[in-house]
Amino acid sequence: MPRQFSHYISIDWSGAKGSHHKSIAMAIAHADGGPPVLVERERGWSREEILAVLRDELPDDSFVGVDLGVSLPFCDCGDFFPGYANSPSDARELWALIDRICAADEHLSAGSFVSHPELGEYFHHGHRKGEHFGCDGAAHKNGRLRVAEHAQAAVGLRPTSNFKLVGASQVGKSSLTGMRVLHALQDRLAVWPIDPLPHTGSVIAEIYTSIAALAAGRTAAKAKIKSREELDAALVALGSPPVGGSGPIDDHSSDALITAAWMRGNARRAELWQPAGMTRDIARTEGWTFGVP
Repeated sequence: MPRQFSHYISIDWSGAKGSHHKSIAMAIAHADGGPPVLVERERGWSREEILAVLRDELPDDSFVGVDLGVSLPFCDCGDFFPGYANSPSDARELWALIDRICAADEHLSAGSFVSHPELGEYFHHGHRKGEHFGCDGAAHKNGRLRVAEHAQAAVGLRPTSNFKLVGASQVGKSSLTGMRVLHALQDRLAVWPIDPLPHTGSVIAEIYTSIAALAAGRTAAKAKIKSREELDAALVALGSPPVGGSGPIDDHSSDALITAAWMRGNARRAELWQPAGMTRDIARTEGWTFGVP
């Protein structure tokens, strides 16, 4: 049985330009119970501030979930960037490559990676699909998916390729900026499943906030919660005390709150740490989404 953590921290992430973002939200659920709590900043969080918390201020034995992709598709083509001479061989090498190319980009952004004359051809960004947006060089409509993303679709979720950087549902930009944060955390925090689940200490994992919404009885089409009344109903459905209050709430905050509660209620399920479709090679290259069987 996986061990109990002391805190369950959910972070709704952002790949947007600029320094501080209202779209970044953090919520904490304590192991001892009580409603999850939103941790706020007046100007909104910056990516650097989140990195500082994860690196220097994290409570011992915390389980941190971040709503982003921890890697790019690899297994479908046997490569992240087929045909690119310096293509990485695993997720950690990918993070290092992104961070190296984007070293001059402010606010842990990743614009230089997307605009790279060779690597940019693997992405759909701006008004065009790159020449290599797909394994066979064809401009595939939906882009490549990781094994975990195919598993997400199988349980009713709506994954989008991390190579697709356009559209309201894209998570590619946030994933690329998040990989810079993961690189900065190397040797400071285990990243599951690239790293095995440690027996002690804190761990960070990829989450998909819609998993918590589905568990609370909502549908994928109505996963976003925009009122405090709906939020409390979802929390109660997850076995958590409500936060209380009435009126509107932004969906970034509600995503973080219900996911922190869901993590607290499900982190001791052994099968979620050992997904049936995840091999060690998949784990080290593509990673996985916690909560996807």
